[in-house]
Amino acid sequence: MFGPKAMRGFFGGKHGPGFGHGPRRGRMFEKGDLKYVILDLLKDEPSHGYEVIRKLEERSRGFYSPSPGSVYPTLQLLEDMGYVGATQRDGKKVYAITDEGRKFLEENQRSIKDIWGKFGGGWDPEVASEIHEIRHDLMDLGKLFGQKMREGKVDRDKVARIRGIISTAAREIEDILRERDEVQRG
Repeated sequence: MFGPKAMRGFFGGKHGPGFGHGPRRGRMFEKGDLKYVILDLLKDEPSHGYEVIRKLEERSRGFYSPSPGSVYPTLQLLEDMGYVGATQRDGKKVYAITDEGRKFLEENQRSIKDIWGKFGGGWDPEVASEIHEIRHDLMDLGKLFGQKMREGKVDRDKVARIRGIISTAAREIEDILRERDEVQRG
């Protein structure tokens, strides 16, 4: 069946194709990895939970946005372990790394480097910025398509025309992406 209900979540949804919490859809980190990256972020400056979320999103160049449901329990765990301490600032709980937390980070530098490596740390910042913009353009287009579908303003003719444009664009993008592969082989 093809219709708005069948398409729900396909365009513009939080977990649509290619847009989620990372390449493994739903989990960017292996079990226990989040504590390392949060500690690593806190080593530079104390932060409250939403600042940690924002910093993780920035560090991943917008390709990963952790949920509060994963960050806050991890912060609580780190506090329970003695790796962070918490104080109140402007009505928010602010977390700062402790000496014990710094020691833990130092002992686990290899793991932390490996985890951050998943984010493509070697990318050119300008390229990463452009990729982030492409992602937002695609999400906006998907939201508009979904909205027009729900409003009943997408008919067979429009779908056929849109599909033609997307197919042509996909082939052209594939050609562009293969250019470097062909140059390297040649």
